[in-house]
Amino acid sequence: MTTAVTTTSESNALVWTGRVLSGLVILFLLFDGAIKLIPLDVVIETSRELGIPTSLARTLGILTLLCTLLYAIPLTSVLGAVLMTGYLGGAIYVHVLNGSPLLTHTLFGVYLGIMMWGGLFLRDPQLRQIFPFRR
Repeated sequence: MTTAVTTTSESNALVWTGRVLSGLVILFLLFDGAIKLIPLDVVIETSRELGIPTSLARTLGILTLLCTLLYAIPLTSVLGAVLMTGYLGGAIYVHVLNGSPLLTHTLFGVYLGIMMWGGLFLRDPQLRQIFPFRR
């Protein structure tokens, strides 16, 4: 059995890469949640096109912001990631039901989830111990 040994500079690079990835995800989700709170015309129109009651826009915005804040706080980041993964799964399902374009709309939640978990994996050494990559 081999164990992966990382140097301090490799570890710092992993953590900073994870922080940048997580930061991008957090910024996107804060924006997404905020526009649902207002809600902007694009949110109302998109909700109608996808068959989502427009009255749910603010609720979805609050859920997005809550999960994002949990993800952004190191102590609750895993809980936030788990909750946001469920939320993204629901978004993917809605796009599948509506026959949205696969690569741009339907799989966007998958891309966001990969960035979210990848960022968390890289910035959290405990998570890397639980799920180690082996060389």
